[in-house]
Amino acid sequence: MNIEPQKEHDWLQQLVGEWTYESECSMESGKQPEKFKGSEHVCSLGGLWVQGEGHGEMPGGGEAIMVITLGYDPQQQRFVGTWVGSMMTHLWVYEGVLDAEEKVLTLNTEGPSCTGDGAIAKYKDVVEIKNNDHRVLTSHILGDDGVWHAFMTANYRRKA
Repeated sequence: MNIEPQKEHDWLQQLVGEWTYESECSMESGKQPEKFKGSEHVCSLGGLWVQGEGHGEMPGGGEAIMVITLGYDPQQQRFVGTWVGSMMTHLWVYEGVLDAEEKVLTLNTEGPSCTGDGAIAKYKDVVEIKNNDHRVLTSHILGDDGVWHAFMTANYRRKA
């Protein structure tokens, strides 16, 4: 197999590098959001995939390690990927699309509900490219009211 990277694969390459992040997470309405920070190293896998390894603080305390993979599947015409973290046993599987302006990647997934009742909920992670040195990740959960609710926002800045 000798696959040539497509423009979608090239888009992912802008994520490659060393990053720091500051994040706010609000899991319960009416409570002050928790703030935490960390770093992420993103590398390219053959120009077709990117893999990021993050290290940082967790809401409520403690340290977390996270690994994300992102690629593009030309047959599905979708971005695909996975996310795992040291704080849980669930493997998050992504599929998503890039907006027409090629600034916002929306990744859909399913996973354990935040309520802890064992239910599976729908989530989406939205990656917005602000510029070459700044991107924003916003995580949403689909509420019982049919509305997407943002619960976490992280600002990633490229290390100088």
